[in-house]
Amino acid sequence: MSTHYIPKDLRGETRILMIFTVKSLITTAIFGGIGVICFLIFQALQMTVVGVIILALLALLGYGFGTFKIPKISGWEFTKNIEGDSMDEIFLRFIKFKTNKKVYSYTKEDK
Repeated sequence: MSTHYIPKDLRGETRILMIFTVKSLITTAIFGGIGVICFLIFQALQMTVVGVIILALLALLGYGFGTFKIPKISGWEFTKNIEGDSMDEIFLRFIKFKTNKKVYSYTKEDK
């Protein structure tokens, strides 16, 4: 009897270096790039330790921004609409909403 490989549906969540998904690696690199700029500024001011700390904090913030999902918190009403979405998806929706400058409202029609 032969065995067959059945691929898993990963939906874009392939792991790189065990902890990074593609999305979290990209956001870590973007925030880390901003951290490198801050590091170079603080290094020019002879404050290398502060630059390294800011670089590490920004890289960690970028990792969390691309990885963690928003939980539903019963005390906060707005979290029921964004439950399970990652921070970058929420941020992109917010930017699209602000650039659209339109507000849609739906009303229930009675027949």
